[in-house]
Amino acid sequence: MNDTICAISTSLGVGAISIVRVTGEDAIKIVDSIFDSSLVDKKTHTIHYGHIKYNNEIIDEVLIMLMKAPKTYTKEDIVEINCHGGNSTTKKVLEILLLCGCRLAEPGEFTKRAYLNGRINLLEAESVNDLIVAKTDAARMLAINNVDGNLTKRIRSIREKIVKILANIEVNIDYPEYQDEVQVTQQLMNEYLTDINKELKKLVEGAKNGRIIKEGINIAIIGRPNVGKSSILNHLLDEEKAIVTDIPGTTRDIVEGSITLNGIAINFIDTAGIRETSDVVEKIGVDRSKRSAESADIILFVANNNEKLTKEDLELLEKYDSENLIIFVNKCDLERKIEIPGNISREIIWGNTIDINGLDSLKIAIKNKLNLDSIVNKDMSYLSNIRQIDLVNKANSAVENAYNALKNDMPIDMIEIDLKSAWEYLGEIIGDSYQDELVDNIFSNFCLGK
Repeated sequence: MNDTICAISTSLGVGAISIVRVTGEDAIKIVDSIFDSSLVDKKTHTIHYGHIKYNNEIIDEVLIMLMKAPKTYTKEDIVEINCHGGNSTTKKVLEILLLCGCRLAEPGEFTKRAYLNGRINLLEAESVNDLIVAKTDAARMLAINNVDGNLTKRIRSIREKIVKILANIEVNIDYPEYQDEVQVTQQLMNEYLTDINKELKKLVEGAKNGRIIKEGINIAIIGRPNVGKSSILNHLLDEEKAIVTDIPGTTRDIVEGSITLNGIAINFIDTAGIRETSDVVEKIGVDRSKRSAESADIILFVANNNEKLTKEDLELLEKYDSENLIIFVNKCDLERKIEIPGNISREIIWGNTIDINGLDSLKIAIKNKLNLDSIVNKDMSYLSNIRQIDLVNKANSAVENAYNALKNDMPIDMIEIDLKSAWEYLGEIIGDSYQDELVDNIFSNFCLGK
């Protein structure tokens, strides 16, 4: 934390501008030593034109952005050198800074300093990285919401409610003679815990949406050979991703592709046709198809409108019958020969890959199944990574334990232990309490220069 660090903050390559960022106690002093005009007495948050010079050689014509502590990203002095884009020039400027006393920043070290210096909390820091790697509009909206602190406010509000209960419990236990303080009766505790439990459940439910937005949804396309699975994939992606022939068993391995619906990444997995086969290679593909179906968020079962359902079709329908199943009858441009058994209660979607809009009904069914219209909204304050989701689940379990202990007339100090655990778990989400090893691991996933 005492070192002055530097890194290239833009992607390497040919471009108009690249930025080399410097932060730390000696940031201004070091850059001033290689800039051809003085920066020391300049006002903060100003930009200065000049040249980077080293050993009497002009390295580049630059713009220097000067930002003095504490009103900076890291709460330390920051200097950003805007130089001409290109690997050679940018690396040369970085090399000179290292020779003049800077240390090369570790991945995410700028954001790590922002966190350790109290500029942002841990949840907001993780959201900064989410914003950088966001691949869809929904992921971007989720990240910027959390960077702005909307989710932090909700978590802090819950922690404040828990602290209020804990404070009243402590007073009641340690100073029973103080009649003016709120008496923690069973009814009052029940009201407190019900309110907190309700708020935590909202966070738990929202976390499911956060995972969907951040990671997308996996949909496995399954069915017998030659029902049109690969054609559906190609049509949805608008490219020839999978090989399509009239020969059964053409697809022998997993073929994947993604589209975006309502800002959510939908990852389609075209699988080998599931059937009994003696072909060793095809059998491997069938086994992979089954594994893909079992791990997918949604199973898209495809049948052929021009054929009757076979025993294999019915077995697949029975095996994968669940809320996550979508039944799509393909080739509806052909004569209908399929007969749907009366015991199949799932909604059946009809369409084809011949017409331009032949799969529109399928897209609508997917959107409805995932409830995408309600997931993507203006107030997307969702937890979105495994660490955060694990901690909010633990906090929720702790509060539920406290609630059950209250109903079973357990001693108040036993309820207090569970409430303290919930308070600490929520604190870990935003980084009010942390372990150095955990923090190092989180920021190691960031890019250099951020």
